Amino acid sequence: MAYTNAVIDISHHNGTIDLSNAQRAGMVGIIQKATQGTSYRDPTYQSNFQQAQSLSLMWGAYHFGTGDDGIAQADFFLNAVQPVAGTLLVLDFESNTAGSTMSLQDAKDFVTHIQAATGIWPRLYGGSYLKEQLGSQADPILQNCWLWLAQYGPTPVLPPGWANWTLWQYADGQIVTDPSPIPGIIPCDRDYFIDTQAVLQTKWATGTLA
Repeated sequence: MAYTNAVIDISHHNGTIDLSNAQRAGMVGIIQKATQGTSYRDPTYQSNFQQAQSLSLMWGAYHFGTGDDGIAQADFFLNAVQPVAGTLLVLDFESNTAGSTMSLQDAKDFVTHIQAATGIWPRLYGGSYLKEQLGSQADPILQNCWLWLAQYGPTPVLPPGWANWTLWQYADGQIVTDPSPIPGIIPCDRDYFIDTQAVLQTKWATGTLA
């Protein structure tokens, strides 16, 4: 299957960037960190959102989960993002090296609350920590979310509960060097979509890639 290499994800760690460089490099979708826990808002979120809107780039927002209450985190995320039509909403479920880490139960509470508030299951970003927490058992709540797999290497290995990934973060510009660096956005997380660009754009417009 031919993957589409047209999505990047960014945060304040990328500093001040010009998204027109990403567009010229063939990127059509941007996913930006918006919030973390129940009090942190990414200071670059709003300016990058405005850039993306002006360039007609597709937009997504992600929340970095912490050990705070999952429902409180979901409310904080939604209040910060104020999602418009076509905005992808994502939970970043990974180990937090700078503080408390989100539990599996809080992740389930988070995605369930987002679904109740918006009518759409959010997307789930995860890799080794997600696999550790699930063990050999699929989770019937989390598997409602399409999977954004974080794995740096030639072969994606799925956690239990998903027949396939939808997005695959295959490079971060550090552990795996960006094969096609985007000027001014280095290091840069790069993501494959599992289908064609036409399918990517059609599904993204609905607020889901499922």
